[in-house]
Amino acid sequence: MRAPLNRVLVVVPTYNEKDNLRPIAARLFAAVPTAHLLVVDDGSPDGTGRIADEMAAADDRVHVLHRTEKAGLGAAYIAGFAWAKEQGYDVVVEMDADGSHSPEQLPRLLAALEHADLVLGSRWVAGGKVVNWPRSREILSRGGNAYARTMLRLPLMDATGGYRAYRREVLDSLPLNEVASQGYCFQVDLAWQTWKAGWEVVEVPITFVEREHGESKMSRSIVLEALWRVTWWGLRTGRSRGARPTHPAA
Repeated sequence: MRAPLNRVLVVVPTYNEKDNLRPIAARLFAAVPTAHLLVVDDGSPDGTGRIADEMAAADDRVHVLHRTEKAGLGAAYIAGFAWAKEQGYDVVVEMDADGSHSPEQLPRLLAALEHADLVLGSRWVAGGKVVNWPRSREILSRGGNAYARTMLRLPLMDATGGYRAYRREVLDSLPLNEVASQGYCFQVDLAWQTWKAGWEVVEVPITFVEREHGESKMSRSIVLEALWRVTWWGLRTGRSRGARPTHPAA
């Protein structure tokens, strides 16, 4: 029997997102008024951390975790997960700060979590789509996901997506202190580990909108990291892995 979902924390890593943070928070609280927001700021030189502190002072649903350096998406999320567990939240949501993940679609993810353990907001299932993406980005994303499905036997259409909701007990079960992957490879890593452990993973369609303000964090190094890690994981475990275990909660 799955635990009730009473306390929801949305973790938003930031680096130079001063123009996006307030609007995203306002939309989040309009969509899910009972949710809390944790801003994990990696020492943004543009003042994003200061804006987050001002928001926290004005609204007790907003919390801020300051980090001293830009250490990557994976490290920021792991820090946010640790904070969420310390504070006793039941659900932890990953959401980008740049507006690409629509807060208005969060109720859809939370509803699906009633009967699942990890819900992925998917661009590549029926009903999902992207807006204002160049064809090259779509090819890269679809190709990366197809490669992950092939190498890892991972039955997910959008394992690289960063809009997702975890039940607390899933994060408790994962060896987060051993996760070294960054960028969108971090998303593949955690989705794969969750699925391998036997938790129920489902995908719901979302509309992904390319950012309007600020600069994308996508880079060649992020793509290369994902390529070599997925290849290594697949060669090391993909061919030898037997039947997937079934978790008692699934």
